Amino acid sequence: MTTASNTTVDSDSAGAASANTASDNVASEQAAVGLSNAQLSQGRRKMLDLINRLLNTGVQLDIDIPRIAVIGNQSSGKSSLIEAISGTTLPRASGTCTRCPTECRLMYSSEPWKCVVSLRILTDSNGQVLGQARNEPFGAPIYNKAEVEERVRRAQLAILNPNIPRQEILEGDGYVDNVKGSSFSANCVALEISGPNVADLAFCDLPGLIRSTNDGNSRDIELIEGMVESYIQKPSCIILLTVSCETDFMNQGALHLAKKFDPKGERTVGVLTKPDRIETGDENDWLGFIRGETQPLLNGWFCVKQPSTSDLLKGITWTEARVKENDFFSTTAPWRDLELMLQKHLRTPNLVGRLSTILSDLIAKRLPEIRRELDTAIQNAKNAVLKLPKAPSADPLNEISSMIFTFMADVNRHVDGVPNRGGLHQTIRPFQEAFRSKIRMTAPNFKPYECRDGLRAMPPPPFIKHEEEKIEDSLVGSEFEAIYLEEVLRRANDSRTRELPGNHPYLVEEAFVSEITAQWATPTQTFCRETYEAVLRQVVDLVKSYFSEFGQGQLERQMSNIVQDHLRQRYEQTRDRLEWLVKLENRPCTSNMHYFADYRDKFFGFYKGLRQQDKNPELFKDCLKNPKQSIYLREALASLTSLGFDSVKQSDLQKLLPGDEMDPALKIMAEVRAYFQVAYKRFADNVPLVIDYELIQGLERDLLPTLFAKLGIHGANGPEICREFAEENSMIADNREALSKKLERLQVASQELTKL
Repeated sequence: MTTASNTTVDSDSAGAASANTASDNVASEQAAVGLSNAQLSQGRRKMLDLINRLLNTGVQLDIDIPRIAVIGNQSSGKSSLIEAISGTTLPRASGTCTRCPTECRLMYSSEPWKCVVSLRILTDSNGQVLGQARNEPFGAPIYNKAEVEERVRRAQLAILNPNIPRQEILEGDGYVDNVKGSSFSANCVALEISGPNVADLAFCDLPGLIRSTNDGNSRDIELIEGMVESYIQKPSCIILLTVSCETDFMNQGALHLAKKFDPKGERTVGVLTKPDRIETGDENDWLGFIRGETQPLLNGWFCVKQPSTSDLLKGITWTEARVKENDFFSTTAPWRDLELMLQKHLRTPNLVGRLSTILSDLIAKRLPEIRRELDTAIQNAKNAVLKLPKAPSADPLNEISSMIFTFMADVNRHVDGVPNRGGLHQTIRPFQEAFRSKIRMTAPNFKPYECRDGLRAMPPPPFIKHEEEKIEDSLVGSEFEAIYLEEVLRRANDSRTRELPGNHPYLVEEAFVSEITAQWATPTQTFCRETYEAVLRQVVDLVKSYFSEFGQGQLERQMSNIVQDHLRQRYEQTRDRLEWLVKLENRPCTSNMHYFADYRDKFFGFYKGLRQQDKNPELFKDCLKNPKQSIYLREALASLTSLGFDSVKQSDLQKLLPGDEMDPALKIMAEVRAYFQVAYKRFADNVPLVIDYELIQGLERDLLPTLFAKLGIHGANGPEICREFAEENSMIADNREALSKKLERLQVASQELTKL
């Protein structure tokens, strides 16, 4: 009993001392309010000022900045607590509650007391999150504390009614009572309070959690809970949890939400409000919080007593409210009987002092991390900006003209030839080789044998094997479209008119040539089409590489259409030229008589030799194939040489063999085959030349003036056309703007860190 009595006396003394101290500290309305504490070290005050400056940059959108969020159930006393901390009166009346967040920034200033009210817009009228928050001033600065409540009330209405002009709500009559908008909003009212006795701190009063609405709209319940979660889920957020003593704490959702994101209670500060409404006999249940027995928290629980509704209606001042609060805890059981150590958990000044310490310590701990996070965020933002397409030019006409000239220079470079595997000419070369091979494969497959002799392998002509060995080898022994002696002779005899015996009409050879050249049209047009498609692919890729990231792609589409149309015209003209070239080859004609005569004689000797070998195999074997075995052959060659025939070779001796009835057919075969050798080489050279000149080189021919003419950028409407071309995609523009603003606020925040 004695111990208890002594304790009571000590508690009463402590309470009286606290009352005297409180009276001294709140001598006037201009005295220090909120977390302003003369005993705070200069280092802590600098850190609080730094965090306040960082919040002014908006960097809290990008990194986790230490701050305080006040949460609680509807009408749990949050707003009253904010009033006690800030020293200003907020909108409140019986049956109403906060319907949007209220952020309060306290800043020290040597200037007179001032409050600036702003609207911080985070979402548009449809609830979509904006890329960059907007801070819109709501009225002129306030220098009289009595005007704050009305201004904040109107600011809340402006937030909840975004479709009504701000000025009408700010100045209009009847808006406060008559305007009804959204139930709740994620956009917030921002109070910036400064003065000589105001500390540097930032905290936010969030809408009270509710279980039901008057209209049964569950979306509002989800909106508020999501809003609260967005604040308290951040590791650097100090959760100031308000729990009303007039309601069973287990039924207060704010407590459960705080435990969800801070299960160990390391960053939650609990506040019991309305202790005067505790039911008689239930006092010990609530004292368990203060003693750390119920729902223990690392930073403990506090209890405050704020003015009642009747006190507010009577116009109680902030100083008077603090005196009445002190009197309540000093004279009312069981609060007055608490141990001296627990008395520090009663009254608003003790709460705000503890909050100051917690916030200062958290800031000191977070500063090195904030520096690293800022550096990383700045570098990431710079990298993201670099990945964006080039920003639109202030002079799009000159920029587009320069891009087109640069593009044309690259087109010319590809047309001339680039030294890499994927170059235009390197891509086309396989098509040209395939074309030449297909033309060569149309060589007449003459067989100097009679059909009745059956199939027989025929060696390649030795005098052209070195020219196109692979192609000639592929023809050896081929029976596809084989033309035998009887067929040639029959066609020659059927075509005779007035020719003398042993002669054949010219039309026979012309018919053979026409049949051959008629096969050249398809591989020629195939070569042309393949080249066109290769050029088209490369030029479209070039257009894309130069113009795809310019504007919204309209310039790229226009350029691509013009270039493709130009190339298509060159392709059609090239096809016409090639058709004309094929028609030229329908009738035999050459001025290269020496080349033709040389091949004709060689082919005639080759065909006649095969014919004679077929007719006189033993003679050919003994005299021609193995001349060393015949003394007569050596003597014959020596005799011819002595007579002056120096150029006679052993293979020429086969011409001395007796003729036969098939000589006219052999002559036709030799002349047609010799002419093919002349014509196909000429044609195989001319076709690539035509394609190169008309199609490949034709791409760049007149393309530049065509581009400028069809784009119209140098006409009367050129500047306007270029502005439309340069108009950036809205998504890219928004992304660029958001990144630019983000980078700006990150850099400003980084600069603020250097001022510590």
